[in-house]
Amino acid sequence: MKIGTREIGYGHAPLVIAEIGINHGGSLDVAKEMVRLAAASGCECVKHQTHIIEDEMTDEAKQIFPPNADVSIWEVMANCALSLDDEIALKDYTESLGMIYISTPFSRAAADFLNEIDVPAFKIGSGEADNLPLIRHIARFGKPVIMSTGMQSIETIKASVDILVESGVEFALLECTNLYPSPPEIVSLQGVSELRAAFPGVPVGFSDHSIGPEMALASVALGACILERHYTDSRYRAGPDIINSMDPSELRHIIDRSREIWIAANNPKQRAEAEEAVYKFARASVVADKDLSAGHVITESDIWARRPGSGEIAGYEFDKVVGKQINRDITRNTQLKWSDFK
Repeated sequence: MKIGTREIGYGHAPLVIAEIGINHGGSLDVAKEMVRLAAASGCECVKHQTHIIEDEMTDEAKQIFPPNADVSIWEVMANCALSLDDEIALKDYTESLGMIYISTPFSRAAADFLNEIDVPAFKIGSGEADNLPLIRHIARFGKPVIMSTGMQSIETIKASVDILVESGVEFALLECTNLYPSPPEIVSLQGVSELRAAFPGVPVGFSDHSIGPEMALASVALGACILERHYTDSRYRAGPDIINSMDPSELRHIIDRSREIWIAANNPKQRAEAEEAVYKFARASVVADKDLSAGHVITESDIWARRPGSGEIAGYEFDKVVGKQINRDITRNTQLKWSDFK
């Protein structure tokens, strides 16, 4: 798939998405500073969350308390949402720094707004991964979609995937675990492999809610081509997602290390050209293991393989020498040549 000019897939280094989400606490200035530091860390893509509360929730949400907050989900979002004008300003600022700006709409109104301000792609969060009417609504815009699949199985996600396939939009799926933070006991790196197997040809990534970079980086070796993590300018901020957020230094670490892992994960098993100089001394050559007289027929006990590998007969050709008759006297530890045999 492609977002803007950024190609995304197994033939490209992973796209690392810094999810600001609601970590700015409703402050445009804080959000801009987070974006500035993300750009300085080499980040290509920033993700926001677009909350239009009245279209997103009913009054029952005022009685629902998330496990990572001490107020209702309504209050969390009402306190942390940027105004629509502020979000436009944040998008403009992000793009002025050369980064991609995308966001997760949590309602139909939010999706319409993001389409109006011309985001290049949509992110669908795990909570909306089985919200079929919203997915269908977003797919109609014809823009690329990245969909997290937390709290879902391969079977339960198929209906949503079918909508995206039928719409013809390019899309990617992210393995995700929705506990903040997610301990290793419930994180599924295997989910990356299972999604790849279940939906061949679809780019698969990893949306990480664990603490530290290890899980995200490990997913790259399994083929994850998108890495998404919550992001903040400082872990000393207050907020429900701060505990599992990366700071600018960790963002830089993940960008650099994920690229290195991707490169190494795509290297075939073979001797590299750079290894040739090492191979010449590290491998063994077949040598006489005792003084041998002309006319002697070589037995296994007569020879051995020792460094360096500068001899004509390599150690892996040891068995080819056994049974051959030598045509000259040879002293112990002499590297053997094919011309030494009748």
